[in-house]
Amino acid sequence: MAYSIEKFGEKIRSFRERRSLTLREVADRAGVSESLVSQIERNRVSPALDTLLALADALDMDLAYLFTDYRRVRPVQITRSHERLSFTKPGVRYERLAQLEGPDHLGGIEAYCITLEPGAQTGSTEYGHQGWELGMVEAGKGALSLGNSTYELAPGDSISFRSDAPHVLANVGTEPLRVLWIISPPKGVWRKASGN
Repeated sequence: MAYSIEKFGEKIRSFRERRSLTLREVADRAGVSESLVSQIERNRVSPALDTLLALADALDMDLAYLFTDYRRVRPVQITRSHERLSFTKPGVRYERLAQLEGPDHLGGIEAYCITLEPGAQTGSTEYGHQGWELGMVEAGKGALSLGNSTYELAPGDSISFRSDAPHVLANVGTEPLRVLWIISPPKGVWRKASGN
């Protein structure tokens, strides 16, 4: 990920001035040229990590201080309610809330609002998949079959489990079953269903 060189330059100059050190003194301590320190402070160059480490040592500066702004900024995805992508299969509607993948498809989540009509079900009785799932019932009456066990679910109930065993979520009531469902790592439900 990129970092803001402007923040580094400002912080290094401010720290140096508070310590009443000259550019030459800092450069000598860090083993770099005075010109390079000046360019870094004026945000003219993007310093290499080893140069940042040397400057932090020369200034007796906590390295974490340099990166505080970087740590506070995180990528955020917002899906507005009217922008949700959805797909259906017989008796089941999926609305994608989020799909965030970690590096090399490790970690991350995919989250859905799933509505099942009475008698409908989703999942597989034959196979599971790597990872974990977490679901919460918003409305209706459901049953989750996991391996050889079945768990009744009512509004407000939540369930979490390792998803490597076959599992099926079914609507066993007379009204639509609406659940929030999270899968980690992402299984690609959306891509498989929509062909994307």
